[in-house]
Amino acid sequence: MIFAFALSFFGAMNLNQTASASDNKEYSAVYQTAKQQLGKPYVYGAVGPSYFDCSGFTKYVYKKSIKKTLPRTAQAQYNGTKKVSKNNVKKGDLVYFGYSKRSISHVGMYIGNGRMIDAQNRGVITERVYSPWWHVVGFSRPVTNLK
Repeated sequence: MIFAFALSFFGAMNLNQTASASDNKEYSAVYQTAKQQLGKPYVYGAVGPSYFDCSGFTKYVYKKSIKKTLPRTAQAQYNGTKKVSKNNVKKGDLVYFGYSKRSISHVGMYIGNGRMIDAQNRGVITERVYSPWWHVVGFSRPVTNLK
């Protein structure tokens, strides 16, 4: 329990030091599209627009907002996008979860202040990146001009 709290607290501290992207047009478009999906139900394998799984959600949001095509699965999205370190993560980057870099099981979109929007069993929600039920594996930047 103490370990989970420390991981949550110190992980969030690093993520809070990221650059602001609120004035970036691409991030704004991606964020607005993601926010419009909040509350939609989770269905395994769903790619929207009424139901989503995690990678279907990120794929849909990037395609609909800025015409960026992402691979279909969380693992393929991790493998096919530019990696960034935790200290360089920016709003709009993707955050990946799983057991290892070869075993990605979940993806969400980072929105700042240690939070993300993701599709999971409770539907499309906003939640903390560093939570006891998630193991962060890495981050990637689907587009190079996010600020």
